[in-house]
Amino acid sequence: MESAAVMPPMTNADDAADDAAAEAAANAAKTGDGPRTGRVDYGDLPCPVKYEEMQREVMMSLKADLFEGARFDYNKQLNQKFFLSHGFFLGNVEVPAQGQIVKLPTSTYEFGANVVDNDYMLVGRILTDGRVSGRVKYDLSDWLSLKLQSTKEPGFSQVMFDADFKGLDYQAQLKYGSGKFYGVNYLQSVTPTLSMGGEGFYLGTQGKSGVGFAARYADDKTVATGQIATTGLLSLTYCTKVSEKAMLASDFLWNWNQRSAQASVGYDYILRQCRIRGRIDNHGVVSTYLEERLNVGLNLILSAEVDHFNKNHKFGFGMTVGE
Repeated sequence: MESAAVMPPMTNADDAADDAAAEAAANAAKTGDGPRTGRVDYGDLPCPVKYEEMQREVMMSLKADLFEGARFDYNKQLNQKFFLSHGFFLGNVEVPAQGQIVKLPTSTYEFGANVVDNDYMLVGRILTDGRVSGRVKYDLSDWLSLKLQSTKEPGFSQVMFDADFKGLDYQAQLKYGSGKFYGVNYLQSVTPTLSMGGEGFYLGTQGKSGVGFAARYADDKTVATGQIATTGLLSLTYCTKVSEKAMLASDFLWNWNQRSAQASVGYDYILRQCRIRGRIDNHGVVSTYLEERLNVGLNLILSAEVDHFNKNHKFGFGMTVGE
């Protein structure tokens, strides 16, 4: 009968090595600096953004508030919670006529009142052309907030009620609006950098309904989103931070029902005293938007959009006074 293999006896050096390893493991357990295993703790995922804000980084870079003419805005803070806003605009409004763009001169004045608190927010706007809008938002708790929006224009009015639910790793929203509109959306974090969700709506007055699905990837430098809906829309966006001051962005939208597509690329550059944004799309339209701080509470705005194909050029100059 053969004897079993005998392990060699432990030496003092082996004891010292094991003691050192045990002490290092204990210290790592106390400080949380142990070796990374690469495993994801799916019970501790971050809370994603709202479904309707999935493209907010791209929107900030590519969808600047372009205008044509002259604009002057004045903001006055009366106390810590209440401030007023005044807006003056002199420019043109575009009216399509027989395949051509006709520009009509127009002027408007906008008055706004805003109340902002830790738990609620009230915003109201009224314009001389008859448009009125209001918004009320109230946070009932850390996970539930209610929002009511109303818009009234000549020949058109709309009311929308939203209920927002915020969880540890998800965000959901219920919508109800005029015209028997019902909507719901949900976005869930599936990894620390990836969130996925969907939306659905039903418009009773027109008998229309739709369902959509979306995904968003976001890390320290890159944000990419994709959305597809049964209404015939496919949307893709991508933006990346080149440096602490510069960001590049692009978007693509395809409507397969209308057999049309549009795409654009742009940049967002922030300097010490100014911010400049620009873009160019697949139709050859080039735009630039510049905001420069001249002094505390005084900003200069320059807006330009050039459409060589349609021979439509827009240039705007604006000033903003007040924070």
